[in-house]
Amino acid sequence: MKRVFCLTTLLLSVLLLVSCNSGSRENASEDVDVISKATENRFSELEIRDYKGTKLDPSAGLRDNSIKGIQTVDINSYILKVSGLVKSTVSLSYDDVLSLAAYEKLITLHCVEGWDATVLWKGAMLKDIIDLAGADEKADTVIFHCIDGYTTSIPLQDIIDKKMILAYSSNRITLPPSLGYPFIVVAEDKLGYKWARWVIEIELSDNSKYKGYWESRGYDNEADVPDSEKK
Repeated sequence: MKRVFCLTTLLLSVLLLVSCNSGSRENASEDVDVISKATENRFSELEIRDYKGTKLDPSAGLRDNSIKGIQTVDINSYILKVSGLVKSTVSLSYDDVLSLAAYEKLITLHCVEGWDATVLWKGAMLKDIIDLAGADEKADTVIFHCIDGYTTSIPLQDIIDKKMILAYSSNRITLPPSLGYPFIVVAEDKLGYKWARWVIEIELSDNSKYKGYWESRGYDNEADVPDSEKK
C-alpha cells in the first residue's frame, strides 16, 4: 500500500512539472516529446520556427491574460495617435506605420507568471514614430494606451537606448490578434505587462511616476527582467 502511494505521488509530481514548464523551452529530455507536440500545435502554417539556429516559440500564446479578452480591431478605421508633450499631435494609419523603416529583432518575452517566449519580431522603431510628432524636451515617459483600456509606461530613454520597436509581425507572419494586432510594444528587457497590445495611442509625458493598469495594482513600475533570466 505504501509503495502504491509513493508511486502515485511521484506520478503527480512529474505531471505538475510538465505543466509548469509547458510555456518555456523544452530542456528536460524526458519531457521533450510531450511538450513539443503541444508546442507544434500552436504554430501557424506560415510561421517560421527557427532563426539563425535559435528555436522560436509559437506566436500564439499559452493562454489569454489580457484584462478584457482578445480584442478585434477594424484595420480600415484604425488610427494610432501620438500625443501629449509633442510639438504636434500625429494620427497614423496602419499603412503609415508599415511604411516606416522596418527592423527585425529576436527578443524573448518574459511573463511575470513565470513563462517566456522567444519570437522574431518585426516593426517600426518607436523613436521613429515619436519623432514624427516631435517630443517636447520635458517629456521623459511614454504612456501606451490600448483599445481595451489597458495602459502602461516606459521611460523614454529606455525606449531610445534599447531601440524598442512597435511590432506588426511575429515569426514573419502578420501579428495575430492574441498578440495584439495591429501592434505590440516589444519592451526588450521588461516584464510582459510592459508589452502593451492593441496599441491605439502613444502619449509623451513628464510624469515619470505614472502607473498603468497592473502597476497601480502593486506591480513593480520598473519591471526590469532579472539578469539571471535573460537569455
